[in-house]
Amino acid sequence: MTSIDPASRPTVPGTPVRVRATKWGGRPHWEFDGVWLGADEHGDWVGFPAGTSFARPGNAFTASWVSVSLFPSGGWAAAFNAGHPRGLGTYIDLATPPEWRSDATGATVSYVDLDLDVVERDGASAFIDDEDEFAEHAVAFGYPAELVARVRADADAVLDAVRRREAPFDGVTAEHWLARLGELPR
Repeated sequence: MTSIDPASRPTVPGTPVRVRATKWGGRPHWEFDGVWLGADEHGDWVGFPAGTSFARPGNAFTASWVSVSLFPSGGWAAAFNAGHPRGLGTYIDLATPPEWRSDATGATVSYVDLDLDVVERDGASAFIDDEDEFAEHAVAFGYPAELVARVRADADAVLDAVRRREAPFDGVTAEHWLARLGELPR
């Protein structure tokens, strides 16, 4: 499911990237646009300046804060926020590995959001959110047993890494990419 063809990923900072998250079975979820910032040993980084519009069926908002997202080769996607009005610092969607596609106008990164999230707010300990939604959807949507086991294990591992401040959850890594976003022409 993961696209590992290097030609499918952007190579020029500032390249437009469409982020498309679905739910299991292709159900529409969040879509939003950003810019590719680069890649490091953790994966591909995409930036979202203040004013970015986020939309899903039944909900939309325009961010007043800046953020960067990391799309690793593993089964999660992480958002790192700066200046979030409710103190949301790190938000990690447990997901299928990201899949990249490119065309003449930019790139699209897609993944299936598998309900569980690791959340860290300013001044609070990180935790796993949406356990009830994950349990409900696993039954209702028929998640395969091996997928359920992998998502649970990934959630526990990511939570542990966030709590231990392992890179890329060390603060410094995301700050580097937030600075890179600020250096791009508007």
